[in-house]
Amino acid sequence: MKKAMILVGALLALSLGLLACSSTRQVSREITYEDFMKGQHFSWVADADVGETVVVTLGSNPTTGFKWPDIAQISNQEILKQTDHRYVSPQQTGVVGASGKDTWTFKALKKGTTIISMNYSRPWEVGGKVEWTFIATITVQ
Repeated sequence: MKKAMILVGALLALSLGLLACSSTRQVSREITYEDFMKGQHFSWVADADVGETVVVTLGSNPTTGFKWPDIAQISNQEILKQTDHRYVSPQQTGVVGASGKDTWTFKALKKGTTIISMNYSRPWEVGGKVEWTFIATITVQ
């Protein structure tokens, strides 16, 4: 019985160790609404490993009529694929016009370099003014 308990304990420890090693690292960048109010154009250079998740979070305020695109422009979708996009409302309740965040999630598929680009604009305006830009150069290793 004692040997069985030791064996079960060892297997449990080994399983937890393997589980911890298998967790995927996340590469992320956040630029707040306030950051964009100070500077309108941001770029980011990052490295990710195949299989890792890349997350980009950008400040946003749809009450202004401006918005980020739901689908990011990716120069090579064989290297990086968008898997999600969400708008997160501001945490403050009862504050009219408060800014929130748009978050995009990407999966690194294979080795190479690709560029993510997005414009914050009023998509309903013909030839509308681009207010802010975000460009990320992602190298998957």
